[in-house]
Amino acid sequence: MLTPAEARVDLAAIRHNIGLLAANAPGAELLAAVKADAYGHGLVACAQAALEGGATRLGTAYVREALELRAAGVTAPILAWIIPPGEPLDEAVRQDIELSAGADWLIDEIAAAARATGKTVPVQLKVDSGMSRGGAPVAAWGALVDRALAVQAEGLIKVTGLWSHFACADIPGHPSIDAQLAAFEDAVKHAEQAGVSGAIRHIANSAAIFTLPQARYDLVRPGIAVYGLSPIPELGDFDLVPAMTLVARLAMVKRVPAGSGVSYGHLYHTERETTLGLVPLGYADGIMRAGTNRAEVLAGGRRRRVAGRVCMDQFTLDLGDDPVTTGDEVILFGPGYENEPTCQEWADSLGTITHEIVTGIGSRVPRVHLNVWPRDGRRGDRQ
Repeated sequence: MLTPAEARVDLAAIRHNIGLLAANAPGAELLAAVKADAYGHGLVACAQAALEGGATRLGTAYVREALELRAAGVTAPILAWIIPPGEPLDEAVRQDIELSAGADWLIDEIAAAARATGKTVPVQLKVDSGMSRGGAPVAAWGALVDRALAVQAEGLIKVTGLWSHFACADIPGHPSIDAQLAAFEDAVKHAEQAGVSGAIRHIANSAAIFTLPQARYDLVRPGIAVYGLSPIPELGDFDLVPAMTLVARLAMVKRVPAGSGVSYGHLYHTERETTLGLVPLGYADGIMRAGTNRAEVLAGGRRRRVAGRVCMDQFTLDLGDDPVTTGDEVILFGPGYENEPTCQEWADSLGTITHEIVTGIGSRVPRVHLNVWPRDGRRGDRQ
């Protein structure tokens, strides 16, 4: 380890998780969501690992993420689904990016890109089945389908998918789940009766893959589960393997007397003479300020709670009288193999979800890609 901190990402764990997800959705294609830098794990390396593990497609939020994958040599089908006005659609079309549309104006922008490039564009139509976020409202769905079919008749686009997204699949038994499924079924039926044919249907996210077999249709779209984090923690880990381990080296170790106030605001005071250790990570790196006197790490073979305020670039640990020295490694979270806290524990202690923890790790922290799982006592091969 040559840097103050690094996020070690186990690509073998990602391949394992993809295989596990595929086994839970027999007969369905698997699109791995790699948006937001693969949930903070490193876009290109994780996309390649997901494809190696059995994913047949990739999904990004933005066109620029999809173009980054193409620039890295990724040739698999990629769907981009958040497309504000003015996006570089001409380049997306040239690079064979599949585009999602939930409004008539976007169909028209895609059609313009098709004319400019001379290519037919694969387009997936999204319906808002009850999340009230992206996609065409049910009342506008018929008009969107009609507009898409008219543009398809000109040879400018091809409707390749019909899709939606759950609001509460991670809350088993929530009444919105059945309501959304019914709305999605109605939307698919309308589109097919209007003339859409051969389009793949999908609505299942990570949680639905494990709990809603009726929602798997032709394709499933796991996100957080790809990276080994449970979509429904109260139901367990589903045998997923967390891919990220966040580590740092102690930047300083020093003795201080009893009663020493620690960090901004002196929210922690030492009870006796003790050793303090400085961890060179802070809220600029995604270590949430809410972790003050709350979040735990593994240092010197023992769990320690953050002592005092988390700062922009650093936080402090009370190491007692243990023989810990400058440069020793601290594990903030990982899969839990060495009794280190897990990302789920961090999320629980901070009142958030694992998605926010891993996507929040900042760009100053390098992602180091390894192949470790199944764990055999070695650190793995760096890539």
